[in-house]
Amino acid sequence: MNINTGTLGWIRTLQELRAVLHLFATEHRKQAWLGAGVAALTVLSGMALLGLSGWFITATAIAGLNVALAFAFDVFMPSAGIRLLAMGRTGLRYAERLVTHDTTLSVLARLRVRLFRGWAQPQAARRLLARPAQILFRLTTDIDALDSVYLRIMVPMLSAMVAAVVTGIALAFIQPWLGLAITVWLLVSGLGIAVVVAWRARHIARLRYHALEALRARSIDLVSGQGELLMHGQLQMQCEKLRAADARIAEADDALNHLESLSGMAYVIAGAAMLCGTLLTVAALVEQGNIDTPVAALALLLVLTATEPFAALRRGSLEWGRTLLAAKRLANRIDQPLDQLLALPPSDSRLAIDLREVDVHPDDSEGVHRPYLQHLSLSIQIGERVALIGHSGAGKSTLMALIAGELSALRGQRAVVPHTMLNQRTELFQDSVRDNLLLADPHADDPLLWRVLAVAGLAETVAAMPQGLHSRLGEGGFGLSGGQARRLALARVLLRDVPLWLLDEPTEGLDQRTAKDVLTRLQQALAENKSRTILMATHVRREAELADRIVRMHRGVIVADVRRGDPLFDALLASLRSD
Repeated sequence: MNINTGTLGWIRTLQELRAVLHLFATEHRKQAWLGAGVAALTVLSGMALLGLSGWFITATAIAGLNVALAFAFDVFMPSAGIRLLAMGRTGLRYAERLVTHDTTLSVLARLRVRLFRGWAQPQAARRLLARPAQILFRLTTDIDALDSVYLRIMVPMLSAMVAAVVTGIALAFIQPWLGLAITVWLLVSGLGIAVVVAWRARHIARLRYHALEALRARSIDLVSGQGELLMHGQLQMQCEKLRAADARIAEADDALNHLESLSGMAYVIAGAAMLCGTLLTVAALVEQGNIDTPVAALALLLVLTATEPFAALRRGSLEWGRTLLAAKRLANRIDQPLDQLLALPPSDSRLAIDLREVDVHPDDSEGVHRPYLQHLSLSIQIGERVALIGHSGAGKSTLMALIAGELSALRGQRAVVPHTMLNQRTELFQDSVRDNLLLADPHADDPLLWRVLAVAGLAETVAAMPQGLHSRLGEGGFGLSGGQARRLALARVLLRDVPLWLLDEPTEGLDQRTAKDVLTRLQQALAENKSRTILMATHVRREAELADRIVRMHRGVIVADVRRGDPLFDALLASLRSD
């Protein structure tokens, strides 16, 4: 039962690391093998350097005791070999660091790309935005934890195994059973200690990882929510939680440091036992006349250096737990194919949106609860201006999120042309005005940026800034008023040359004068392109007046769909807020 459980555990571990190992095995296979090979050569050159140096020093000392031997002894070839190995080892060490780190950074870069693709999947962003500290942790610590897979586990393990085999082969020329015994001892003790350390450190490393995540999340909550915590009398409690997380990290660090010390001692004891055994063996062989003293020195120094690559596994063993946890967390996101993220265009070229018998639940419960949108069908032709109305909770935002691809349908068909969306919340970044606009079109030049700013009514404001387009905004667009931030978001929408615009309450939160100006400029932009389609979720009459068709929703169902000129159209328009 225990064997089966252990086997299942190893299988589960390999499955968790599959996505990471796949990148090394496919896209970076040659580079990964090159790095591992150079690392193995570095270890072998170090062993050869120390072994040859020991042999040379011993042989020179013995030759110096006899004049005839001193004149006959060739000092040039061994010394040249030592210089060559010394320079070669230095160059190989540099090449090893260069290739292995470049490989690791390349793989981590690919992982970040795949992680972003995973977040682009429906529902993923919603779930992660509920816990923003988790996003930061996934992008930094979780990804960085995976560098141990190659740098501290795969490469040192291969180098250690090569060192063990080569040492055994070299000693087999002295005594075959000695070479076999040394190889077996190195593999069993060296890898065995690493496995035991990894097993014992796994739980501790995971606890430290969770505590570190809690510390970061609580720190963010403390900094961003000081006012609310103070008003509710929870500031001291939040500080206590922060101290508790820090104490758990310190406790885990102490346990890991203790385990590292024990593993170091275990490697020292294993190496000393092997060295003592080798010393006794070669001493007996020297006494029997089977080998000479310089060869005995060579054997001892080879055995001494053969344990060093195994000691390099200690750090990877200690980090094995957090590496597995990071791989488990990211596995579902880093293996998503890109073509799943693309919405198919409608089969009818006259349609911009084509929804047929769609069922949607915002929390992606996969049918466990009653779907919020049931058997919903909606077709919008290219060039139509449609207002989506209904009371709060009617399903407007859910429908907009479905069309935008932020939600996936439980059932039914969804086909949408390329589109852009203006959310209720204005998303601006701590960057320049120019770079905030270039998110919509990275290839836009400055004249085009000034043109869309003018259409959005923000050109004069930006021109008055000290650095114009290069003026930096604070976090969340700090430095702009709510109306100016909304205009900048609208300019970003105008910059997107796509056939469909999705606007979710575009003037919400703006004063009447600013809202009227934004809508006037939006109407002017629409007049310049009659083929552009608009779907606008709204509660206010001034926004719905831009539409030539009104769709009314109630409890996730479309209850009215009328066009301008129908008496019901004016009645629905009159039912909206006039402000």
